[in-house]
Amino acid sequence: MERFKGIKVIAFDADDTLWDCQSYFEKAIDACREMMSPWVDAKTFNDGLVATERRNMASLGYGTKAFTLSLLENAVNTSGGKITGDVVGRILQLGHDLLDMPIRPLPGVEETLAHLYEEGRYRLAVFTKGELLDQQNKLKRSGLLKYFHHTEIVSDKTRRAFLSLCRTLRIAPASMLMVGNSLKSDITPAIEIGAAAVHIPFHLTWELEQTADFEHENMVKIDRFDELLKLI
Repeated sequence: MERFKGIKVIAFDADDTLWDCQSYFEKAIDACREMMSPWVDAKTFNDGLVATERRNMASLGYGTKAFTLSLLENAVNTSGGKITGDVVGRILQLGHDLLDMPIRPLPGVEETLAHLYEEGRYRLAVFTKGELLDQQNKLKRSGLLKYFHHTEIVSDKTRRAFLSLCRTLRIAPASMLMVGNSLKSDITPAIEIGAAAVHIPFHLTWELEQTADFEHENMVKIDRFDELLKLI
């Protein structure tokens, strides 16, 4: 495709692009909300959690540990401090379970990465945000690490972070193609620095990642991961 000429590096988001992540977080939220039902209604719990995560973002960042702390804080706040030690322990267990969630590549992911790696036309990179150790462990458990020439885990995917990635890889932004599920974190900042992007929507989107859909000359939207091979 004409718009992808000159690409040297393909960078991939991890969570909900290479493997399912958000559905496990949604199940944890459902479980916590059920625990909290003696003290708080579902809407108050949900609204409180979103507000708590948003407030904590600057200090806790993204990832399972930040999410677990926000779950606990929201539980204390929305119950008026009435939750029992048993419930606190069960919420902590939800966080531990998320750290060990199954990491299985989404359909078409491994086959596509293997093809791109073996073909050797592009350098392949993982560019993801979150807590360092958690993301490193997910990559190891996924079995996909062998296909990547470079991995980078950042606290947030800002324009500055994308530019830093380009400097590390010694390429101009126009030589990078970013592939991800989040318009807010993966696509918009990549386009803003002059990179190309492929958007692969996931069926679930975290509340704080939701943003209005849009079209752009440097972005292509596809439905399945393996459709990437038709583009490049």
